[in-house]
Amino acid sequence: MSWSGFKKNLNRATTSVLSKTGSLDRTTDREFEEEERRFKSLDQKVERLHKEAMGYSQSVRNMTGSQLKIASTIDQFYDDGAPMGVYGVKYKEAVGKLDQQAQEELDASYRTAVLEPIGRYASYFPEINEAMRRRNKKLLDYDAARSKVRKLVEKPSEDSTKLPRAEHEANALREAYETINAQLTSELPKIVDSRVAYLDPSFEAVVKSQLSFAQDAHNTLEGLRQFFPPETEGYELEAATDGILQQMRELSICGLA
Repeated sequence: MSWSGFKKNLNRATTSVLSKTGSLDRTTDREFEEEERRFKSLDQKVERLHKEAMGYSQSVRNMTGSQLKIASTIDQFYDDGAPMGVYGVKYKEAVGKLDQQAQEELDASYRTAVLEPIGRYASYFPEINEAMRRRNKKLLDYDAARSKVRKLVEKPSEDSTKLPRAEHEANALREAYETINAQLTSELPKIVDSRVAYLDPSFEAVVKSQLSFAQDAHNTLEGLRQFFPPETEGYELEAATDGILQQMRELSICGLA
């Protein structure tokens, strides 16, 4: 950064502090401030939505991966001739199919219809934030120039040319500030209002993607139902497991100190 740039930034920082403490008159625009608040709220929400949408995709991948690991571990519990061993193989094949679908079909469609559109929408926000920072810098420059003019009016300088020069500079800075301020005040509402039309298709894609995956998972696992006994009440299952644990407790090895 050049010395002039450093000095300008320092002057702006000083002006900002003086404005906040009330030591310097601050130009306010309630209409812009309201649109700025709405935009910043949208910015935060879109960033969070993009992050959570990516988290959903990763969670599905983690879930199908965990199912596959469970199936591989269960497969190690049974001998080749055990009836449940055959079903364990079929379960492993079923969850392997789901894991492959998550990697190939879900990832591709979800990325195309959800992650990429939201990411593109969010990618415009840094440029808009930069424009608002430029607007704030021009506002600080204008307020500093206005303050300088006021001081010269209240306490005239011996140099009669100082006041006209200060007024000329203040007018130029006012025009620069008002131009970018008017542009942002006009454009920010359009950006905020565009969220509905832009995000609606992605919202629809999220729901359809979840429905498709859930249906595929249900249909795939439903095919394994025939390999297992009819469903029993919870207390019957608990009684059966308690009986097995009781048999283990009765083994002589469990009584060794």
